[in-house]
Amino acid sequence: MTTDTTTLALAQLRVEPGDVEGNLERALEAISRAADAGADLLALPELFTVGYFEFDLYDEHAEALEGETLTRLADAAADRGIAVLAGTVVEDLAATEAVETPADEGYANTAVLFDADGERRLVYRKHHLFGYDSAETELLVPGERVDVADVCGFTVGVTTCYDLRFPELYRDLVDAGADLLLVPSAWPYPRIEHWETLSRARAVENQCYVATINGAGSFENATLLGRSTVYDPWGTVLASSGDEPTLVSAEVDPERVARVREEFPALADRRRR
Repeated sequence: MTTDTTTLALAQLRVEPGDVEGNLERALEAISRAADAGADLLALPELFTVGYFEFDLYDEHAEALEGETLTRLADAAADRGIAVLAGTVVEDLAATEAVETPADEGYANTAVLFDADGERRLVYRKHHLFGYDSAETELLVPGERVDVADVCGFTVGVTTCYDLRFPELYRDLVDAGADLLLVPSAWPYPRIEHWETLSRARAVENQCYVATINGAGSFENATLLGRSTVYDPWGTVLASSGDEPTLVSAEVDPERVARVREEFPALADRRRR
């Protein structure tokens, strides 16, 4: 018995620094375009509303999970019947209700996965905060939880940008059952080789789909390199982009993950220490 494939779309949005409403409108337009094209699941980039490098604006635009931004994205998912990974937003932990948080106050770099009914299925707070030429470690609280959710025929896990450099996190997600890993990011030039090599490695070593969702556009001291990509469980590129705004789409099949892991059982050969 086979399952239908899932159409996965990655919205490589032009992120305009500080243009929160404009960036959100572009995200909502991407949801509609992806739905019109038949996508089952759309993923958005890291901090696509405020812009990752706009550190001085984090405080002003932080919201609870129940805030306007995520509510509008959840409503769009339900209206268009498409699952949506709400890239990441700056979450006000003190204002969020009814979801376990790593701290009673402060802000987190938070991704939220909604199903096609607009129901919140997964919350992921970025574990590894970037300290190199970045204020993220000073402004945000790292996440602690490693959760997965069953959406669109996959068991989905989420990590964010800098997390790509820490393979043990991906092992934890695979051990939790993940077979599709979504990685919203704000990865800048010049580190193209790191972006491509680390992403492919995470797919190969975990024998699962990895989709990296980057933004497009320039900030005062950085330019995002785009290149949003879907890798299959062999590390083969199924779809990719340049550095301009676009919608990347690929067909992904949960049964392919099982077949690859059966044909080449590297995960089963792990020696745990």
